[in-house]
Amino acid sequence: MLDPAQNDTFTDHYLGVPFDLSEVLFIATANFIQNIPGPLLDRMEVVEFSGYTEREKLAIAQRYLVPRQLKENGLKTEQIDISDAAISEVITGYTRESGVRQLERELGKLGRKVARKIAAREVDQVDVDADKVHELLGRPKVHPERANREDQVGIATGMYYTPMGGDIMFVEVSTMKGKGDLVLTGQLGDVMKESARAAWSYARSHAESLGIPVECFDRDLHVHVPAGAIPKDGPSAGVAMATAMVSALSGRKSRHELSMTGEITLSGRVLPIGGVKEKVLGAVRAGITEVLLPKANEADLDDLPQEVRDTLKVHFAEDLGDALALTLRGATYREGRLTFEAPLEDGTYTSIEAPRADGTYTSIPH
Repeated sequence: MLDPAQNDTFTDHYLGVPFDLSEVLFIATANFIQNIPGPLLDRMEVVEFSGYTEREKLAIAQRYLVPRQLKENGLKTEQIDISDAAISEVITGYTRESGVRQLERELGKLGRKVARKIAAREVDQVDVDADKVHELLGRPKVHPERANREDQVGIATGMYYTPMGGDIMFVEVSTMKGKGDLVLTGQLGDVMKESARAAWSYARSHAESLGIPVECFDRDLHVHVPAGAIPKDGPSAGVAMATAMVSALSGRKSRHELSMTGEITLSGRVLPIGGVKEKVLGAVRAGITEVLLPKANEADLDDLPQEVRDTLKVHFAEDLGDALALTLRGATYREGRLTFEAPLEDGTYTSIEAPRADGTYTSIPH
């Protein structure tokens, strides 16, 4: 049907009548392109529409959704005043979507609650602010992740994408007595497990340059991604996996205000990923102020709204060593070695190189 060389003689199997479809344009929609069969996708032209930002959803609600719901629920503008803060609270606390369908349903529910109060003559007019939303709609239905408040050892902040938008996730790593086994939990898919194994192999093969004592690899390493009831998969958590592992093994803290994404290889290359806009917007919504992206994704920043780019510091990396220098607190990567700043008694800092094979250190004034 979609082959232009044959679509002028398509015969319907029900009527048995030939149809000329050469001038017909078929339009189909889908939320997840991976579920479209390959032979069908190969015959289609794909046009991608990204989800709305929170600022865009707020503008749509102000201009269209709120006036329409007031009319459908028999309310006059002088009877209800919905503040911008109230709409934003509905967006973040009661909806999780790339569009605005659920947002309109929740605004309609809010309008009906107010209409009932007015019809029962309990009130004549209602001013709806963020606190009033909780009273009218009940407790929030969505609980997005929030950025950590402090640096921690063995915990890195990653980013992920779903058809409903982007968000952050935490990769937690801890070591324990054992035989050097790698334990993976959190309902991880095969590709995500491969990313964890690649990060583990990189850490072991670059232990000296990363400042990781060799005896650490005789201990078991447990990698966990919270929200265990939700399946997770994809290669883009590689940098976060590597950061959390190196942080746990070396005892160095990971930066809490920075989130990261990127696929990694055994040689330490950082490869590009998809869904940059949604991931970054989700990170900003969670309170992240800096993000780390693969160098090959630099052009994708053009998709971000200007107001987001103005408030966000973006780093790029092609090599995992450079990425770790950004994601670990006080780290610097030079000449193939990861060095860390150490405080001296007089309050100044000395950059201490990673331990050498004989266990000694070399200090260089910083």
